[in-house]
Amino acid sequence: MTRAELHDVVALSRQQGIELSAAQQEQLWRYAELLLDWNEKVNLISRKDEAGVLSKHVLHSLSIGFFYAFKPGERVLDIGTGGGLPGIPLAIAFPETLFLLIDSIGKKITACQSMITELGLKNVVAQQCRSDELKHVKFDVIVSRQVAPMLELCEWSRPLLKSGGTMLCLKGGNLEKEIGEALVDGAERLSFPEHIEQHSIAFLGERFADKVVIIAT
Repeated sequence: MTRAELHDVVALSRQQGIELSAAQQEQLWRYAELLLDWNEKVNLISRKDEAGVLSKHVLHSLSIGFFYAFKPGERVLDIGTGGGLPGIPLAIAFPETLFLLIDSIGKKITACQSMITELGLKNVVAQQCRSDELKHVKFDVIVSRQVAPMLELCEWSRPLLKSGGTMLCLKGGNLEKEIGEALVDGAERLSFPEHIEQHSIAFLGERFADKVVIIAT
């Protein structure tokens, strides 16, 4: 991990309309350090990805914000956050948006809670639970990163999204079958999702050649 990598993340984010202050840049750097530290104790990311943590994980997470303008006061749920991805980088980039990070694995949430405290983030909370355990709460946006097939993601998101809400997920590979199944299910239920878009992020570099941001509404 080098400062040059951080510079590349900042420059690519700026090109896509996300301006990161010096303080936010330092928070992203420190988050990457903490993620690596915690990865020695808890399996948060693949060990082979550690050297490229800023580009492979932080930039990848931020890419959601290249296609969706998070608004002040919006409530965002990160399903299956693991080590805080994509929620923590997004919370750093959008400090006026409110994020809830959930995961069923307690050790991962402990790591997230520690990192959130260390980073001084006031707009994000991490909680150990499954999405179906969240009751009487609705979100403007739901995000996830390579967590489950589209049909499952939509099933989990449907009862938790406000009317007119948006689901954003980072995925890769050929998704035509997944997307088709999710749209058919939504049509049969006369419910979410009615529309699904794919946005390639191949412009971020070779490692993202088959990666996309999915927007479901």
